Amino acid sequence: MIDHLMQNNNIHPCNIAAGVVGLGLMGTSIIVSLLIAGHKVTGIAPLPEDMSLAPGRIRKHLEHCEKSGLLFQPLDTYLDQLTLSEDYNELISCNLVLECVIEIQEIKALVYEKIEAIVKPTSVIASNTSAIPISDLQKLVERPERFLGIHWAEPSYLTRFMEITCGNKTVNEYADWIFQLAYHWGKEPTVLRKDIRGFVTNRLMYAVYREGLNLAEKGEATLEDIDKAFHYDAGSWMTLMGIFRRMDFLGLKDYEEIFKNTFPVLCNDKNVPALMQEIVDKKLRGTQSLKGLYNYSNLEAEKLEKAFALFNEDMYQLAALYPSADTNASFVPPEKVTIED
Repeated sequence: MIDHLMQNNNIHPCNIAAGVVGLGLMGTSIIVSLLIAGHKVTGIAPLPEDMSLAPGRIRKHLEHCEKSGLLFQPLDTYLDQLTLSEDYNELISCNLVLECVIEIQEIKALVYEKIEAIVKPTSVIASNTSAIPISDLQKLVERPERFLGIHWAEPSYLTRFMEITCGNKTVNEYADWIFQLAYHWGKEPTVLRKDIRGFVTNRLMYAVYREGLNLAEKGEATLEDIDKAFHYDAGSWMTLMGIFRRMDFLGLKDYEEIFKNTFPVLCNDKNVPALMQEIVDKKLRGTQSLKGLYNYSNLEAEKLEKAFALFNEDMYQLAALYPSADTNASFVPPEKVTIED
């Protein structure tokens, strides 16, 4: 039976209490996205260190939203809608709970058990996983029909990507409900009705990573040149039209011959690329450790972080000017969202 909150006239964040379990970088970013949409939000810290760091992270994210023109009320008004706790009992009033913890199935199972012990039977539980099939995670919950995947991009409040994934037992109405809610979150969502490993975006991007690393390992191109090619070619049109509208736009006639000539020479290795394995073995973390595929100074890492923040502001606004041509719901601009007492 579909809850009354899932009927079209009730699909508004102000009517829906949301919970987030896991207050790391992604979890706090998701919390901010929900707050600025108008939800009352409860954030649960499974780890004590999350609880100590989360308030500062959330305020910093909200300050970024304020600078980006996404807040239309005083910053503290949004914080007033937020409860942070280590006590799962605080989730009791939540209609939607998002799990955002480490990608270890056994840990997720413990989290789901604690969530389900508290929330109403009508609540929907979702995972932000990008690695574990939703159908596998459904086996860990008592009400799998109300469980699905909601895959966000980072930073959650300044990106329009969202991938909604159904498991084998997800009832479609719950995915449709999240799909409608996603427009209130400022997203251009997609729904994957069939659960496939890696979902859509990861399968596409990891094919790119594999081919790029293969070219670098063979000495056929440098990492810098591969990045530059992707940056100035695909990066110049993807936000506007995606890959298949791009093919239509270019007329299609050359693709058959290109496929025939190119597919046989693409990398199809099933193992982790040697270059990536070496980095993992050395426990390098890129800009976080100042060493990865590239080396960085502290100043370079800081500049990249600031540039990424500013770039996301620009892209978020730019994407709103050119929304998807095939959406069947209307984007809800942030300026229309007000927090009700």
